[in-house]
This record gives sequence, structure tokens and C-alpha cells, in this order.
Amino acid sequence: MEQQASVTESVADRFTRWCEAVVARLPWGLDRYMPATLLGFGLINSFTFGVDLLLLTLLHSGFGLPVWLSITLAYLAAFGLSFLLNRTFNFHSHAPMGKQAAVYVVVVLVNYLAFILGVGSGLTALGVEYHLARLLAGGCEAVYMYSAMRWIVFRRTPAVTAPTAV
Repeated sequence: MEQQASVTESVADRFTRWCEAVVARLPWGLDRYMPATLLGFGLINSFTFGVDLLLLTLLHSGFGLPVWLSITLAYLAAFGLSFLLNRTFNFHSHAPMGKQAAVYVVVVLVNYLAFILGVGSGLTALGVEYHLARLLAGGCEAVYMYSAMRWIVFRRTPAVTAPTAV
């Protein structure tokens, strides 16, 4: 039976249904191994990466801010946007935002130190060309960030059921 979209269905619900429909059509049984939230994460974070680059260009080339400050401000804005979009559209979280945001800040800090600086700089120090090093670090970063968002920041707690009277 085909489901019709209700009038009250949100954009977030439609995004999730679309991701689920795309994943359901993956070949070779890959739909059993790829959650729809992984596709949603990829789409959202590709978009926020574009926002990051746009802001970097605007801040540095447009407003003349130093590169380090432009990178930092663009990075912070993109990760804040990623948090809000993933919370709303991808993970549909209704948990208190303050606690999640605090956990997310720690996750982003670990990401920055371990992957952006650690892996990227470490590979470069080992002789890997810096663009390739950044791409490899970015791959590690993507795996880490998705895992942290799914199982730490936006984890779903099991519903507590009241004991039944006997």
C-alpha cells in the first residue's frame, strides 16, 4: 500500500523518507548495511562543507580577515550549521539541545585535534603530500563524526515503560 504525505508532514520527515527510499534502492543488498542516516549525514555535511568554503572566501577575500581567523570562523559556522541540520533533519532529536551542543563541542574539538591536525599533520610529516594527507584525514574525520553523531551526540535512549500491575 502506498503512503501519501500528510499535510502536517515536516520537511525533515520528507528528507528522511527520501533518504530511506534511496538507500532501499541500493544494489547487491547494500541497503541492509547502510543506514539512511549515513546518506543524510553525507548530504548535510557536503552542503555545510560548501558553506564553509563560501564563508572562508567571503571572510578572507571579501572582508580581508586573516586566513587563520577566516578558517576558524567559517569552520565554527559550518559545524554549528551541521549540528542543527543533522539534529533536525537526519537524527530527529528532541532531546535537550544544551546538553547535546556541549557534547558536540567536545566531539568537534577531538575531531579537530585528532584528525584535522593530528592525522593531517602526521601524514605530512611522514612525507605524504599535504593535499592527499588532508583528504585521508577528511575520510577519517567523516567516519568519526558520523559515528559520534549517531551513537554519542544524538543517541536514542530506550523508552522507559512503566511496570504493569499484576
